[in-house]
Amino acid sequence: MRRFFMGILTALVLMAGNAAAEGWNDTLAAARGQTVYFNAWGGSTKANAYIQWAAGQVKARHGIELRHVKVTDIAETVSRILAEKTAGRSEGGSVDLLWINGENFAAMKAHGLLYGPFTDRLPGFALVDTVNKPTIVDFTVPVEGMEAPWGMARFVFLHDTAVLPDPPRNIDALLAWAKANPGRFTYPQPPHFLGSTFLKQALHALAADKAALMAPATEGTFAIVTAPLWPWLDALHAVSWRGGRAFPSSGPEQRRLLADGEVDLSMAFSTLEAASAIEEGQLPKTARVYALDGGTIGNANFLAIPYNARARAAALVVIDFLLSPEAQARKQDARHWGSDTVLDLDRLSPDQRALFDAVPKHPAAPAAGSLGPALPEPHPSWMERIEAEWQRRYSRG
Repeated sequence: MRRFFMGILTALVLMAGNAAAEGWNDTLAAARGQTVYFNAWGGSTKANAYIQWAAGQVKARHGIELRHVKVTDIAETVSRILAEKTAGRSEGGSVDLLWINGENFAAMKAHGLLYGPFTDRLPGFALVDTVNKPTIVDFTVPVEGMEAPWGMARFVFLHDTAVLPDPPRNIDALLAWAKANPGRFTYPQPPHFLGSTFLKQALHALAADKAALMAPATEGTFAIVTAPLWPWLDALHAVSWRGGRAFPSSGPEQRRLLADGEVDLSMAFSTLEAASAIEEGQLPKTARVYALDGGTIGNANFLAIPYNARARAAALVVIDFLLSPEAQARKQDARHWGSDTVLDLDRLSPDQRALFDAVPKHPAAPAAGSLGPALPEPHPSWMERIEAEWQRRYSRG
């Protein structure tokens, strides 16, 4: 009897697998000839080149036209999709695919702007690490299959070891170092994500109640938890680059200040930022990344499809390709981008694992485990309130 039931179970599994394969074949057929308008940040030369490479791949393999719509702030894209919904444009939207996370995902989910769930339809999603990497939550918000992880990010500081061999290793030491070296520190102006993440990193270190950061912020909790942050920033700004009266507008601008010797520290959201910048000739070969003692904020970035996307089938196929070991290994290579993979390498076949093993180990890449733990992102509502309060206190524009 047991053998009989096992036979039925095996048959059901095979039937489900065949149905899934047929469903994906239907998606591939529908995707051919479609054009995907991919709204993604356009501020990185390497990221832009990588997307162009991916566009060539999906064109050759699946007959899909992938067009990169370069944006400065993806929040503007989210606002446009919301405007389309308000206007009743439920089909034929202007965006087919977008690169998001954090408060932008939370806003899209809250306003019903997402297509899905869809990740269970992607063959490549089976290789994603959903246990050891934050790929099923986005800034504490459950993803629930409404977006697919694309890359891992980690907040790090950059320095030139030939100029600053022993950088400050915690928030208190950073302020003390800045006071001893006036004008040598700055950070990108919020709401640029690097500047906002720097504020969250400082708040995580200064807050007495760190658990409160994992829940939605309220007027009461925000005032109490952030109380230590503002006097710390006041003291930091007083000794910062240009007296804290001006801030870089972006990560690349901040990195240029480091390269030009105007400041001694920069920051990034990639463990391979120094390696990538060295490869591009933007930083000297002595540049390195490091994390503060106790770890720094880490997250995943995601790909989502709007609810009214015109080319949904092709968007699914593009996402599946971007999750492939081939695409993920190339993305992890500092020569092509330098972004840690979302895949579980232990699930890969020997041939797939070989793609990652072939990625050169860059001298500026941090040693495994050297950056300490990845700290969780606060709930998106904290970033929104922190940015607004920062603007109220410090914006001069």
